[in-house]
Amino acid sequence: MRLTAALLPELDLEMSYTRRHLARVPMDKLDFQPHDKSMTLGWLATFLAILPTWGTLTIERDSFDVAAPGAAPRRDVARSHTELLGMFDAHVAATRAAIAAANDEQLQRPWSLLAGGRVVFTQPRYLVFRTYFLNHMIHHRAQLGIFLRLNGVSVPAVYNDSGDERGGMFVDVRGHTDS
Repeated sequence: MRLTAALLPELDLEMSYTRRHLARVPMDKLDFQPHDKSMTLGWLATFLAILPTWGTLTIERDSFDVAAPGAAPRRDVARSHTELLGMFDAHVAATRAAIAAANDEQLQRPWSLLAGGRVVFTQPRYLVFRTYFLNHMIHHRAQLGIFLRLNGVSVPAVYNDSGDERGGMFVDVRGHTDS
């Protein structure tokens, strides 16, 4: 099996769950911050909409320096669902196209995260795609779920039921899908 055949369905599934979370962001509470050490709700949602660019970077470059001189300034917080979801959809489409065009040789090549020119880690590109991008996104999506709950917004079902809705992708031990 080609690596892209394994990565694309995972990407599609996780992006669909993330999009459902972003669609529920209460735009009138973007300044909500549950703790001084936490991001604001607006920045967390915007960050999730930007995060797919990391998947594209992983596929199209050999490294990325998070502390490079002249690094791009932090983006403004998205102020509407149209802006937030449009940004997310465009970044997901670019990431999906990059991974679909990749071959196994490219996905097995080393990729490095740098900080001011210093190597933080080097791993095979497909692994970086899964951990640095996908798992990182899942982590922040879970944070967004907590922010939604704290603001009285129903939390979307992911993988299985949430406290608010039935759904997700539950498969019982006999292999029957229950949705």
